[in-house]
Amino acid sequence: MKTKLNLFKWKQYEAAIILLTVRWFLKYSLSYRDIVEIMSERGLEISHTTIMRWVHEFGPEIDKRIRPYLKPTNDSYRTDETYIKVNTIDFMLSENRDMPAAKRFFTKALSSPHNQLPRVITLDKNPAYPPAIQEIINEKALPKETLVRQTKYLNNIVEQDHRFIKKITKPMLGFKTFQTEEQTLKGIEAMHMISKGQAENNSSVLSAVEWLNKIFGIVA
Repeated sequence: MKTKLNLFKWKQYEAAIILLTVRWFLKYSLSYRDIVEIMSERGLEISHTTIMRWVHEFGPEIDKRIRPYLKPTNDSYRTDETYIKVNTIDFMLSENRDMPAAKRFFTKALSSPHNQLPRVITLDKNPAYPPAIQEIINEKALPKETLVRQTKYLNNIVEQDHRFIKKITKPMLGFKTFQTEEQTLKGIEAMHMISKGQAENNSSVLSAVEWLNKIFGIVA
């Protein structure tokens, strides 16, 4: 894992300021220019492109650093396209909604140490899922007794969880590249998992902020 020195070396601003702006962007419905104005009120002049670069760099880093602290999930997976109160099983951005993409997602989810092997997997009507899961069962990465069911209505809880992500991404007005989209969404999903209490016991905003600063080695 990168050290604090390597992460923030040669940055113009202090680590706490960088992490603050990144956290605000990933958690709240703010544009880069909104954060520029907020920081300007506090006497800090930061360009929106600088904040954007920070989000692309540190969003995935937040996702990586919270992984060892995620609470164990239960053995019932609810899956809906790219995304999975509901625990986030895992996140993966894909250019296609096909069988190879579905298989990559489930392989990634099953390799995460905080996830149990699923007893039941609830899917929407995407036809890519069943053959992907069957391949994984054939490869013995999933037990053959795993119950797989496709029904739209049982996944309504996942649809509700998506609203948070859509609320955050709406002010962004799209992404320029697939890579920057993936980097940003990784951070948004990570912050959402923290907000839902999936990482340690962060029952309040302040405790979550203190904990995030701690795992980045930032002392208040």
